[in-house]
Amino acid sequence: MSQIALPLERAGKAAPSRIVLGPANAHVADAISDPSNWPFGTAILLGPPRSGKSLMGGWFVQQGLGTTIDGADAMDETALFHRWNRAREGGERLLLIVDRESWDITLPDLRSRLGAALQLEIGAPDDAMLAALIEEHAAMRGLALGEEATRYLVPRMARSFVGAEKIVAEIDRISLERKSPPSLAVWRAALEAVEGPEAPHLL
Repeated sequence: MSQIALPLERAGKAAPSRIVLGPANAHVADAISDPSNWPFGTAILLGPPRSGKSLMGGWFVQQGLGTTIDGADAMDETALFHRWNRAREGGERLLLIVDRESWDITLPDLRSRLGAALQLEIGAPDDAMLAALIEEHAAMRGLALGEEATRYLVPRMARSFVGAEKIVAEIDRISLERKSPPSLAVWRAALEAVEGPEAPHLL
């Protein structure tokens, strides 16, 4: 599982310092690393919560490839239209990050411009990527979670970016409460806290 390193000064206090790459987002990384062929110099990035959209956007800017507008779907459409026009006039490439699952643009001029933009979407992580995400979040918290932990957790948890973050947070919390290192009992308790008491567990 490969990763994109981020400059530590750009990472927030609770933000990972690397982007974990897998089938869910490798195509996005490839596309934003070479924006030379983007239609009208614009790409729109969608994805599930906590999937690293902002991290991708930060990396895009840090590499000097263009400008990121995070939360573009919450921006005033007329202002965004003028911003797009300025970018086109200056030959600037724009990566627009959308927080909602879909973006219903009401301004006709903006809708026609962005309708031709490159559409990028981060999907759900597969098992290998989920395991790498768990290990990354654990490393951020100073937790030692190895392959035994991920082999137990991955088949029993929701396959989502949010799920990986939540399960590690619960493992950290329970370990601190019990004053013990992460163990099978802690992993099971964390699954119950995140997935509910009906979540399947190994005996």
